[in-house]
Amino acid sequence: MKFNSNDFAEMKVDSICIIDDDKIYRFTTEKYLQMLRLTSKVMTYADGEEAISYLRDNSQDPSKLPDIIFLDLNMPIMDGWDFIEEYIKLRPNLAKKIVVYMVSSSIDERDQARALEISEVSDFIIKPITEEQLITLVGKAVA
Repeated sequence: MKFNSNDFAEMKVDSICIIDDDKIYRFTTEKYLQMLRLTSKVMTYADGEEAISYLRDNSQDPSKLPDIIFLDLNMPIMDGWDFIEEYIKLRPNLAKKIVVYMVSSSIDERDQARALEISEVSDFIIKPITEEQLITLVGKAVA
């Protein structure tokens, strides 16, 4: 299905953060987000440690915080589980609400169940994320 990006202008968010060790996934997701005009800014991080440091350093500046985080589950250094643990501790100090979507190529139902038990995780998405899913997920975040 082909979408006209102008149809989604009302669903646009200021910024989206992609945390994933897969360069190709980060690149293609960023391009989809830009092509669909779902955000003005895309931040990318190869691991959770870099991203959590950024959030800590900018916790009181809502203009620097993302509206949505797409968080990969399996990464080196700090994986998605470790990131979400640190995020939960940091969340009360953040200047704005951030919607977190956990993303994984894992089809293990235990991963999905574990992720959805965490109140800070809005949904669990199995890769690859399609254009339709991005539109839906951004739409849910702004609703």
